[in-house]
Amino acid sequence: MFLCEPDLIELQNHLLVLAIAIFIMPATILKIHPVNPSANKIGRVTDVLKKGGIIIYPTDTVYGIGCDLMNKKAVARLCRIINIKPQKLNLSFICNDLSSISKYVKNISTPLFKLLKKTLPGPFTFILRSNSVVPKIVGTNKKTVGIRIPDNHIPRDIVQMLGNPIISASIKDPDEIIEYTTDPIQIYEKFKHEVDIVIDGGFSGNIPSTVIDCTSDNFEIVREGLGSTSKL
Repeated sequence: MFLCEPDLIELQNHLLVLAIAIFIMPATILKIHPVNPSANKIGRVTDVLKKGGIIIYPTDTVYGIGCDLMNKKAVARLCRIINIKPQKLNLSFICNDLSSISKYVKNISTPLFKLLKKTLPGPFTFILRSNSVVPKIVGTNKKTVGIRIPDNHIPRDIVQMLGNPIISASIKDPDEIIEYTTDPIQIYEKFKHEVDIVIDGGFSGNIPSTVIDCTSDNFEIVREGLGSTSKL
């Protein structure tokens, strides 16, 4: 049986993909204690991020995937992994404290500051108006940015040691019923040939953060999530 040229090319491409999958080293799975993270392990993660690596990490809600905000090549790679065009990437930054937020957003009003101080760290994403720094970093004209300070020591310690926020997206499951995978081992099996480190910080929840739009004086709840809005 002889293969025609298109079939032969398809077979060659398939074999090439298999060869790459065999020889590319899989991601490292790194177990880190969620309450008392090892400084050495946090250092290993930040070293990878500084070199343009992609990591998967726990938060106080669901697992996230991200990279160093200041590394444009890493941001482009992240977009390819999550299959989204950079222009359509809804930016979400993991920060470690309130003071770091001011570097990337426009003036924070007193009512907004009180709200941030009351709820963060916590399972909230605040959509704020970005300043002129953000488009220069990511190469897209984004006027808003989502800010997260999760109530989890692992991502906050990473960001603090890195010195930059992590640009982040949630790990979603193709199953519409499950929606978010909670087992880091399952996440590792899915992404081990696409990312550099998967942090095992234990099982996560399956409810995402509450999203609040603060781009105007009238704050608007965009998505009800884990963060309680009863006292807002």
